[in-house]
Amino acid sequence: MANGSFVLARSRLATAAVGPTKNVEPRTISDWTKVTQKKSSSAAIAASPAPRSSDPSKIAVSSSKSSSKTPAMKIGFKTSEFIVYPAHGVGQIVAIEEQEVAGFKLELYVISFVKDKMTLKVPTPKVAAVGMRKLADADVVKKALDTLTGRARVKRTMWSRRAQEYEAKINSGDLVAIAEVVRDLYRSDVQPEQSYSERQLYEAALDRMARELAVVQKISDLDSFKLIEAQLAKSPRRSGKAEEPAVAEESDVDEAA
Repeated sequence: MANGSFVLARSRLATAAVGPTKNVEPRTISDWTKVTQKKSSSAAIAASPAPRSSDPSKIAVSSSKSSSKTPAMKIGFKTSEFIVYPAHGVGQIVAIEEQEVAGFKLELYVISFVKDKMTLKVPTPKVAAVGMRKLADADVVKKALDTLTGRARVKRTMWSRRAQEYEAKINSGDLVAIAEVVRDLYRSDVQPEQSYSERQLYEAALDRMARELAVVQKISDLDSFKLIEAQLAKSPRRSGKAEEPAVAEESDVDEAA
């Protein structure tokens, strides 16, 4: 009987200890906080395979910083360096600064376009996406100058479509492609005059090419223009008669519209 009483008493004590724990709910905010913290800490211990980590937020921030600086390190732009931004041409990096956006530090290239009186800020992770590049090397410059001496290649399509192609080449930032626009839209003294839209595209391409040549070869803008004109003078001359009257008529209609 003594043993039976001892077992019964032990069973009652176990029931009393376990039963109320299941039915009692926290009554205050502090009680809820204690229970929640206890559950979250238990889950974290169970889910963590090893006690190596410290703070996940610190790991995320450090990885984002390293990824944001990777493009700048790969391309290697420096302060005071001249670069080519496809949509605006040659510019100079005047500073590399950091700004805090939404709690994260963002590295920016500050680019100055003196002739356009404009300053542009480009995030370093976006450099490749926008097509920003270093100045053309000697081989590319030679290829661009040789392109100017070739025969013009004008497609027999509507002027509006050709104008879009020329504009895309100018804004591509590719020096050889820009040289193709200069070559195709160039008019000598014996050739018919350009339309207003043709003249605009020609001058835009000529200006982009001349600026880059001036910086690369360390000459003045005037000497750069003279160099381009000398190369164009070597190209086969077209006859004074208009070669594509149908295209010229469509060009006039597009401009009037």
